[in-house]
Amino acid sequence: MSSPSPQIGFDRFIQLDWAATALRIRAGIATLDDLEAILDASHAGIAAKKKTRTVLNRLWLDPRPDLIGFADRGVKFYRDAPDISVPVLTWGMALATYPFFGKVAEIVGRLAALQGDCTSAEVHRRMAEIYGEREGTRRMTNMVLQSQADWGAIVRTDKGKRIVLGKPTDLGRLPVAAWIAEACLRYSDRALPVATLASHRALYPFSLGDSITYLLSQSPTVELRIDSASNQIVSLVDAQGTTG
Repeated sequence: MSSPSPQIGFDRFIQLDWAATALRIRAGIATLDDLEAILDASHAGIAAKKKTRTVLNRLWLDPRPDLIGFADRGVKFYRDAPDISVPVLTWGMALATYPFFGKVAEIVGRLAALQGDCTSAEVHRRMAEIYGEREGTRRMTNMVLQSQADWGAIVRTDKGKRIVLGKPTDLGRLPVAAWIAEACLRYSDRALPVATLASHRALYPFSLGDSITYLLSQSPTVELRIDSASNQIVSLVDAQGTTG
């Protein structure tokens, strides 16, 4: 299930309306000029704007080859049901594209599940344990947290020191629930028990609902099977029709 994930992280703050415009461009209902105008108004320098465009390219405008089909299925959800929120779709793309983004989300979700909330310092400490005690790690973690707050997933209080989870979006019986579960599979890069996937901490802004097993069974991009311990396992199906 391995994929050519980029080594650099999610290293820019991505405002929700920037991501929404990039999604609309891929959906054919906005233009690059629209995005340029938004970024020109919000970025003071050419270098900063270029770095933001790099992240937006990977998310929606020019995803890496193994994620093109996944991105296009997300766009189809948006075209067919524009009421599906942009944060759901952009979270899925960020999770599938950037392991660093996924790890921050997983740590926030896990800490908040244990304690009710968490602190930025706790998140930074856990990320430093994984990625090393470097300034780049701290800065990129801040960019992810700032983006997640702007997307409505978390609320940062006490001058940003404390993190409180927002109310989860109930995806209920919507097919997009299987799509974002697939995003988590891509982030995890391995098969997972359905129960583990449904409650995965990197998906903390969403409730996948009781129909997730059925929705996954209807997806042509994943396979369900029973392991030797009678657990229901879900894995990705690659382009050749094999699983991993």
